[in-house]
Amino acid sequence: MSTTRPYSPGDRGPEPSGASGAPPSAPAAVPGESGGRQARRLSFEDASGVVPLARDFTREALYAWGWLPSATADQRAAAEDVLLVVSELVTNACLHAEGPDELWITCEKKVIRLEVSDRGTGQPAPRTPHRAGRPGGHGMFIVQRLCLDWGVVRTPGVAGKRVWAELGAPA
Repeated sequence: MSTTRPYSPGDRGPEPSGASGAPPSAPAAVPGESGGRQARRLSFEDASGVVPLARDFTREALYAWGWLPSATADQRAAAEDVLLVVSELVTNACLHAEGPDELWITCEKKVIRLEVSDRGTGQPAPRTPHRAGRPGGHGMFIVQRLCLDWGVVRTPGVAGKRVWAELGAPA
């Protein structure tokens, strides 16, 4: 389901100070164990190779938050889904919105939320009808199929948007 809202559902306000791409100084909480919210931010300013950069950054967060290494095939599949969705969101920003500005990853209560900001004016949507045999045009279809929910947030008076997606951990 795609939604456009003036704010993110469950918006919890600004990130805690110091949330950045740097590893946290204290051990990160394992999702579901402490119930704590973990957040990381990656700026793409002057970066090249942004898709592999985003995947590596996300993989590091998944290790820090206990999603990796995976003990079961379901856990491994959930982590791979997160990495695939990050790739799709960043790739779409590259192809349709002059590139991504930032990637935010938050984890709370077994839900990973990904947000990619860009300066584009377009509205992401899965291509309809979806034609599996044709190259290209599968990004948002993949996001829609793998995620609990996804959408677009625009801030009035600010150029661009944030495309967000939420994925759950296996039981």
